[in-house]
Amino acid sequence: MDLREGEGGRQAVNGVQCRGKVLTLDNMNPNVKRVEYAVRGPIVQRAVQIEKELKAGVKKPFTEVIKANIGDAQAMGQKPITFLRQVLALCSYPELLEDKKFPEDAKKRAQRILEACGGNSIGAYSASQGIECIRQDVARYIERRDGGIPSNPDNIYLSTGASDAIVTILKLLVCGEGCDRTGVMISIPQYPLYSAALADLGAVQINYYLDEDNCWSLDVKELRRALSAARQHCNPRVLCIINPGNPTGQVQSRQCIEDVIRFAKEEHLFLMADEVYQDNVYAEGCKFYSFKKVLFEMGPEYSSTVEMASFHSTSKCYMGECGFRGGYMEVINMDPEVKAQLTKLVSVRLCPPIPGQALLDLVVNPPQPDEPSYTTFMKERTAVLATLAEKASLTEQIFNTVPGITCNPVQGAMYTFPRITLPQSAIDKAKEAGQAPDMFYCMRLLEEEGICLVPGSGFGQREGTFHFRMTILPPTEKLKVVLQKICEFHLRFTQEFS
Repeated sequence: MDLREGEGGRQAVNGVQCRGKVLTLDNMNPNVKRVEYAVRGPIVQRAVQIEKELKAGVKKPFTEVIKANIGDAQAMGQKPITFLRQVLALCSYPELLEDKKFPEDAKKRAQRILEACGGNSIGAYSASQGIECIRQDVARYIERRDGGIPSNPDNIYLSTGASDAIVTILKLLVCGEGCDRTGVMISIPQYPLYSAALADLGAVQINYYLDEDNCWSLDVKELRRALSAARQHCNPRVLCIINPGNPTGQVQSRQCIEDVIRFAKEEHLFLMADEVYQDNVYAEGCKFYSFKKVLFEMGPEYSSTVEMASFHSTSKCYMGECGFRGGYMEVINMDPEVKAQLTKLVSVRLCPPIPGQALLDLVVNPPQPDEPSYTTFMKERTAVLATLAEKASLTEQIFNTVPGITCNPVQGAMYTFPRITLPQSAIDKAKEAGQAPDMFYCMRLLEEEGICLVPGSGFGQREGTFHFRMTILPPTEKLKVVLQKICEFHLRFTQEFS
């Protein structure tokens, strides 16, 4: 083979000039390189490697990797809700409609969904905004949830999980250059979808800090501080709220939500309310209030002017159906011309997955008391939420017995975000290794105990503080083992570096 250097460092193979790769790390989209997503970051990649090593017979101090890094309920052993899966099975394989093992209400739901699909098949595309009768059911669900406040199906957009809808709204909002670039206010700690999406879109991330000493509460004074500082270098246009909180598990009071809405109106900000954990509220005295409900109860001065999008998903709550990628958003007070652009934008992706749309319909329109599936459905739903409440309490109690771990009450959602005190020598060792101190800590925990957590640095935290995020989803007995192992590791780690 004739192989030699040609002009400009190009290689010639048998006399044909080769220019190297068209796409390289140097010439690819720089925004993509700035994207980070800690929930599936380096520590998770190492966990996958360790699982392969265990299968290959490599000896470790543990027999399995426990992935407590992501809110994936069914991967952690939660059983699917029977009614949801029965209807999805019927929709996927309509011949089962003749099977007497399936209850009549499940068959009726499946037939209704199939009749709304092209060719009576969930293998057909739907309208880009989502199947109309499902959007109507979502609107009715929102009305029931919010005590009769009207919801218009035309303002409902079905989506591929909540994440897809959140990114779509951010796309509409991001514009400008330099000091006029759109700024988006996100809580710290935050869910990394937000920082990743903002990096991808080239928007400016504006951090506002939750108050860890007051159970991760949100203070409007902190919003004002963050906004004022950001106006020096960008154009703040958006305020994102996660309630109940991820990764922090707090539930906002009604008063707090009112204060946030007033702030958004005063400062002319578009509100994004991420409410995917709305059924996951455990702590006594805590209650979920939707931003829409509070907005409308504050009167026309707010309900007719504040622009907002709120989001929900089938991945969390009692369902835990992450893999079906079902979700919706409701837009409020959106300019009709912008709404037409939103509809155009979602049409580019054709439509959200139809099985996810079908699942969402069952979540917003569950079995009723006079239907055969009601008793089993309610029993399963109640059991899932009761178990999560028990695990939330257990997690807080056990962590707070260990010197150097401080855990706020897990009021809602399905995570805890404890603060860990690390010896200075461990911090120095981490810096020598080019790692964030809590990444160093979590990587050691993974290697020694087989427990996969996400370091707090992946979510953002106040300078000089260290945390980790852990889901409370493992089965109760396994969760007790996980908590005990983390506590023992923390004491051992602290002693080693003291």
